[in-house]
Amino acid sequence: MNQRYPSVLLENAVNELASLPGIGRKTALRLALYMLRRDIGYTERFASALTALRKEVKYCKVCHNICDDDICGICNDPRRDHSLVCVVENIKEVMAIENTGQFRGVYHVLGGIISPMDGIGPADLEIDSLVRRVANNEVKEVILALSTTMEGDTTNFFIYRKLSTYDTKVSVIARGVSIGDEIEYADEITLGRSIVNRTTFNDSIKQ
Repeated sequence: MNQRYPSVLLENAVNELASLPGIGRKTALRLALYMLRRDIGYTERFASALTALRKEVKYCKVCHNICDDDICGICNDPRRDHSLVCVVENIKEVMAIENTGQFRGVYHVLGGIISPMDGIGPADLEIDSLVRRVANNEVKEVILALSTTMEGDTTNFFIYRKLSTYDTKVSVIARGVSIGDEIEYADEITLGRSIVNRTTFNDSIKQ
């Protein structure tokens, strides 16, 4: 039975909130009613923050992390080791790794992983820009820190093959992150150790 709403405006708000991942219609209704109880200034600030995020956020021209300027703060930081590049699936992984405090290199955000079932191929990801970074001879090591799933391993192998002609070390995070785990959900200690105890890609495929 469909929920009846006393207002079309309320129903529209619930429909939009329910379109968010992990938000069911009951939760969406609760959020909409919460907004309705707050003062108009709160709702305007909330809407303004989301609008500004969508319209004004930028993607770093070097690593493709989100930022407010053309180059992100990590890529602009002279204290970071720019010869060490950690390859991740998305922005959430950057945040997770940064929270460990164990990594002082820079990042490269692919924007996803190869997944034929989802129609995502190498051309849909920021792999060519990674190859260009390596080709500039400034990168000494590339750490593949993708989720330890079949799709993640497929992407690791594809990148490894693309970089095999360059004199750059390619390593993968240690399997402290269990098979099938998503990087963003790993606890900070485990994730930090997985980066510190990384192994070369050649060694990983021999195991």
